[in-house]
Amino acid sequence: MDKTRSQKLKRLVAVQRHLERMAEIELAGTTRQRREVAETMEAVVGAINSLDPVHRNFSKIYSGNYNRLQQTDQMLANVQQMHEMRVLRERTKGDRMEERMREARAVEDRDAADTSIYDLIDQFVSYRKP
Repeated sequence: MDKTRSQKLKRLVAVQRHLERMAEIELAGTTRQRREVAETMEAVVGAINSLDPVHRNFSKIYSGNYNRLQQTDQMLANVQQMHEMRVLRERTKGDRMEERMREARAVEDRDAADTSIYDLIDQFVSYRKP
Protein backbone atom coordinates (compact mmCIF):
# COMPACT_ATOMS: atom_id res chain seq x y z
CA MET A 1 0.00 0.00 0.00
CA ASP A 2 1.44 3.31 -1.09
CA LYS A 3 1.20 5.97 1.60
CA THR A 4 0.18 9.49 0.76
CA ARG A 5 2.36 12.49 1.45
CA SER A 6 0.16 13.57 4.34
CA GLN A 7 0.41 10.12 5.95
CA LYS A 8 4.19 10.22 5.69
CA LEU A 9 4.26 13.70 7.16
CA LYS A 10 1.90 12.61 9.93
CA ARG A 11 4.40 9.91 10.89
CA LEU A 12 7.24 12.46 10.83
CA VAL A 13 5.20 14.83 13.00
CA ALA A 14 4.71 12.03 15.54
CA VAL A 15 8.45 11.35 15.59
CA GLN A 16 9.20 15.07 15.91
CA ARG A 17 6.75 15.42 18.82
CA HIS A 18 8.49 12.48 20.48
CA LEU A 19 11.84 14.26 20.09
CA GLU A 20 10.23 17.37 21.57
CA ARG A 21 8.99 15.40 24.59
CA MET A 22 12.45 13.89 25.08
CA ALA A 23 13.98 17.39 25.07
CA GLU A 24 11.35 18.55 27.58
CA ILE A 25 12.19 15.61 29.87
CA GLU A 26 15.90 16.48 29.72
CA LEU A 27 15.04 20.11 30.50
CA ALA A 28 12.91 19.02 33.46
CA GLY A 29 15.79 16.91 34.78
CA THR A 30 18.22 19.80 34.53
CA THR A 31 15.73 22.13 36.20
CA ARG A 32 15.29 19.64 39.03
CA GLN A 33 19.07 19.39 39.48
CA ARG A 34 19.37 23.18 39.62
CA ARG A 35 16.64 23.33 42.24
CA GLU A 36 18.47 20.71 44.33
CA VAL A 37 21.74 22.64 44.02
CA ALA A 38 19.95 25.86 45.04
CA GLU A 39 18.51 24.13 48.12
CA THR A 40 21.94 22.80 49.04
CA MET A 41 23.44 26.27 48.58
CA GLU A 42 20.81 27.70 50.93
CA ALA A 43 21.67 25.05 53.52
CA VAL A 44 25.41 25.81 53.22
CA VAL A 45 24.78 29.56 53.55
CA GLY A 46 22.66 28.82 56.61
CA ALA A 47 25.48 26.76 58.10
CA ILE A 48 28.07 29.47 57.33
CA ASN A 49 25.91 32.15 58.97
CA SER A 50 25.04 29.94 61.91
CA LEU A 51 26.12 30.94 65.40
CA ASP A 52 26.50 27.28 66.34
CA PRO A 53 30.15 26.63 67.31
CA VAL A 54 30.20 23.35 65.39
CA HIS A 55 29.52 25.16 62.13
CA ARG A 56 32.13 27.84 62.85
CA ASN A 57 34.85 25.20 62.90
CA PHE A 58 33.89 24.06 59.40
CA SER A 59 33.35 27.47 57.81
CA LYS A 60 36.31 27.07 55.39
CA ILE A 61 34.99 23.70 54.24
CA TYR A 62 31.51 25.18 53.83
CA SER A 63 32.97 28.05 51.83
CA GLY A 64 34.71 25.61 49.48
CA ASN A 65 31.51 23.63 49.13
CA TYR A 66 29.59 26.79 48.34
CA ASN A 67 32.08 27.75 45.61
CA ARG A 68 31.77 24.29 44.03
CA LEU A 69 27.99 24.53 44.23
CA GLN A 70 28.11 27.93 42.50
CA GLN A 71 30.20 26.44 39.70
CA THR A 72 27.81 23.51 39.40
CA ASP A 73 24.84 25.88 39.32
CA GLN A 74 26.47 27.95 36.56
CA MET A 75 27.20 24.82 34.53
CA LEU A 76 23.62 23.60 35.01
CA ALA A 77 22.31 27.04 34.02
CA ASN A 78 24.23 26.76 30.73
CA VAL A 79 22.94 23.22 30.19
CA GLN A 80 19.41 24.37 31.01
CA GLN A 81 19.66 27.18 28.48
CA MET A 82 20.87 24.69 25.86
CA HIS A 83 17.92 22.39 26.63
CA GLU A 84 15.47 25.29 26.43
CA MET A 85 16.79 26.21 22.99
CA ARG A 86 16.56 22.57 21.92
CA VAL A 87 12.95 22.31 23.11
CA LEU A 88 12.09 25.47 21.19
CA ARG A 89 13.86 24.21 18.07
CA GLU A 90 12.14 20.80 18.20
CA ARG A 91 8.74 22.42 18.82
CA THR A 92 9.24 24.78 15.87
CA LYS A 93 10.21 21.90 13.59
CA GLY A 94 7.14 19.95 14.70
CA ASP A 95 4.85 22.92 14.13
CA ARG A 96 6.23 23.47 10.63
CA MET A 97 5.91 19.79 9.77
CA GLU A 98 2.36 19.72 11.09
CA GLU A 99 1.47 22.71 8.92
CA ARG A 100 2.97 20.97 5.85
CA MET A 101 0.98 17.85 6.73
CA ARG A 102 -2.25 19.88 6.86
CA GLU A 103 -1.43 21.52 3.53
CA ALA A 104 -0.70 18.12 1.96
CA ARG A 105 -3.96 16.75 3.34
CA ALA A 106 -5.89 19.70 1.90
CA VAL A 107 -4.29 19.12 -1.53
CA GLU A 108 -5.16 15.41 -1.34
CA ASP A 109 -8.75 16.22 -0.37
CA ARG A 110 -9.06 18.67 -3.26
CA ASP A 111 -7.61 16.08 -5.66
CA ALA A 112 -10.05 13.46 -4.37
CA ALA A 113 -12.97 15.87 -4.79
CA ASP A 114 -11.84 16.77 -8.32
CA THR A 115 -11.47 13.11 -9.22
CA SER A 116 -14.93 12.28 -7.94
CA ILE A 117 -16.43 15.16 -9.94
CA TYR A 118 -14.62 13.99 -13.09
CA ASP A 119 -15.91 10.47 -12.47
CA LEU A 120 -19.46 11.77 -12.18
CA ILE A 121 -19.06 13.76 -15.39
CA ASP A 122 -17.65 10.70 -17.17
CA GLN A 123 -20.55 8.57 -15.94
CA PHE A 124 -23.05 11.19 -17.01
CA VAL A 125 -21.46 11.54 -20.47
CA SER A 126 -21.24 7.79 -20.98
CA TYR A 127 -24.87 7.35 -19.89
CA ARG A 128 -26.11 10.01 -22.33
CA LYS A 129 -24.37 8.43 -25.35
CA PRO A 130 -26.51 5.95 -27.26
